[in-house]
Amino acid sequence: MKYVLVSGGVISGVGKGIIASSTGLLLKTQGLKVSSIKVDPYLNVDAGTMNPREHGEVFVLSDGGEVDLDLGNYERYLNITLTRDNNITTGKIYQHVIEQERKGTYLGKTVQVVPHITDAIQDWIERVARIPVDDTNEEPDVCIIELGGTVGDIESMPFVEAMTQLRRRAGRNNFLQIHVSYVPVINGEQKTKPTQQAIKAVRSAGLIPDLIACRCEIPLDQGALEKIAHFCQVDNDQVLMVRDMPSIYQVPMLLEEQGLITGLRRILALDTLTISDALTKKGKQTWAQWQALTGTQTRNFHDTVEIALVGKYTELHDSYLSVIKSLEHSAMRCNRLLKIRWIDSEHLESKIQTQDPAKFHSAWHALCQAKGVLVPGGFGTRGTEGMILAAKYARENKMPYLGICLGMQIAVIEYARHICGITDATSEEFNEHAPNKLIMFMPEVDKKTMGATMRLGLRPTLFQEGSEWSRLRALYAGKTEILERHRHRYEVNPSFIEQLEKGGLTFVGKDDAGVRMEVIEIKDHPWFVGVQFHPEYLSRVLDPSRPYLGFVAASAGLLDQITKEYNGEGLANGVNGISLNGSGLF
Repeated sequence: MKYVLVSGGVISGVGKGIIASSTGLLLKTQGLKVSSIKVDPYLNVDAGTMNPREHGEVFVLSDGGEVDLDLGNYERYLNITLTRDNNITTGKIYQHVIEQERKGTYLGKTVQVVPHITDAIQDWIERVARIPVDDTNEEPDVCIIELGGTVGDIESMPFVEAMTQLRRRAGRNNFLQIHVSYVPVINGEQKTKPTQQAIKAVRSAGLIPDLIACRCEIPLDQGALEKIAHFCQVDNDQVLMVRDMPSIYQVPMLLEEQGLITGLRRILALDTLTISDALTKKGKQTWAQWQALTGTQTRNFHDTVEIALVGKYTELHDSYLSVIKSLEHSAMRCNRLLKIRWIDSEHLESKIQTQDPAKFHSAWHALCQAKGVLVPGGFGTRGTEGMILAAKYARENKMPYLGICLGMQIAVIEYARHICGITDATSEEFNEHAPNKLIMFMPEVDKKTMGATMRLGLRPTLFQEGSEWSRLRALYAGKTEILERHRHRYEVNPSFIEQLEKGGLTFVGKDDAGVRMEVIEIKDHPWFVGVQFHPEYLSRVLDPSRPYLGFVAASAGLLDQITKEYNGEGLANGVNGISLNGSGLF
């Protein structure tokens, strides 16, 4: 097993995840099988209970693991399926070690950070790195490890020590470290001193960076590059310039142009590995397709598709990272430039008209100017009346609407109030004592414990008989059963299904037991779809999520064309010059 450690210095949030994903993609283009692990030094056991406005979205894996959003990047870039164990936290490690101590595993020894915690980290990494994650079902050749936070943070020190020991345990030519550092521009001059200090700090902690990735807004000038190489005691070709790009999908090409593949081959002795001809060919196809895709990012799109994202956590866009990526994938597929109008759902409510008229009118203006309305998932009561108003506007004005999880429940409540005459329709989440709870708490879910108690992971949805007219179903190319990832505690109350369907709201998709509502759709509307699952978790660059693709296509006036292509007419010829049949990437 070969390991690539990606660490960070100076400040957090400089793009370690994208650099780690891009490095993995470049290794995959060489025919290698690649896995990845994200280390988060916080004490939480997982990301499930963390506030998205502070930490960003919670990404859900097929096995139900609630993990850091960077694992979403890994899956999207590398087309792999990870497990909950691919996200390591301080909470998980300490929980594991304490459980072992209680069992008597350590035979009366004094349990300490070194060696017990550091050994547990290394053992965990070595075990998880060997789990098959792609369609070959074979053990990976390389594991990318992203160390979250910044080297020097007190909470990350056990992991830093573990990584220094893992380098020795892995052996020569089996461990490579990329340290990501920020190069600020002050008064027009690129300052290298923060990077010099960061490399000094990481070396004093025991790590030895093989490559230095310099994040910068503008290309790193030659003088700054040579200064970093000189004072950090590395060769010039060990310094990578990672400037801001028009699209994050172009970062792999930027790294490849600077010889990253050559450096990886040399330091990790990749030429000693035996790679099958089939995987080598697949890797070349992957790279050709990726280059073709990223080329579309630089050309000028003549048409724009504007989407109103009506949510609760709009002040931090990372709260909806997978939603954004799914919209991007679909917009690229439709050959459109995506423009998202961010709308705080609370600003649509009548109370804001009195409290802050400017915010109220600005929010409604943005909603009216958009071509489609998206209401994503969320928790809690705040802003839900604004979401209901957005759903009502989209329904009445024949504007394409997509509701995800909470967004589907919102659409059900809106329809019940204004079409079915249940004027006090609401959700148990909003008012547990309400007489007409159209949305109810799932009976099997624990109401007392929050962590990992939702309906999570990959689950089947069956399209119902008589739903052949469904616009969404058509995009799944005739499938009667689909698999999508879930994350929810509440569901549509079965007691109201008959009344809602008589009013014209059709439940075209249900779970395998036929009792849990999964997909809603209105027949006489251009695109009014709600899904209980989170399709964004399975969207890929060359294989967009079908609900998002249909929504964006409808918003761009291309739904009929896209539907024909996904029914078989356009797949053989490819899309935008990119072949989709026998794709080496997806």
